[in-house]
Amino acid sequence: MTMTVAQQIFIIAVVVLGTMATRFLPFLLFPPGRPTPEYVRYLGRVLPAAAIGLLVVYSLKDVNVLSGSRGLPELIAVAVVVWLHLWKKNMFLSIAAGTILYMVLIRL
Repeated sequence: MTMTVAQQIFIIAVVVLGTMATRFLPFLLFPPGRPTPEYVRYLGRVLPAAAIGLLVVYSLKDVNVLSGSRGLPELIAVAVVVWLHLWKKNMFLSIAAGTILYMVLIRL
């Protein structure tokens, strides 16, 4: 099923408006010169850790320790991510290296 040109233009317009809203809304809600509300500062402190925790749980939810490699590739990759992050304090390096190592381990 193909979309008409009008439907394509409508979808692009909606995506543009959604993107612009997420970019401009914070500046409208929290203008310079006014203090940032305490709940927004609280969310800024706790959401990054919560998001990482959610990703870890989601990534490991289907690991079966009773069959196959018994979760060894996952365990090794997680250990490397933690070790690299504690050592280098570079999130991109930690995640990239852990992902690459995991992909290599599941192929071996």
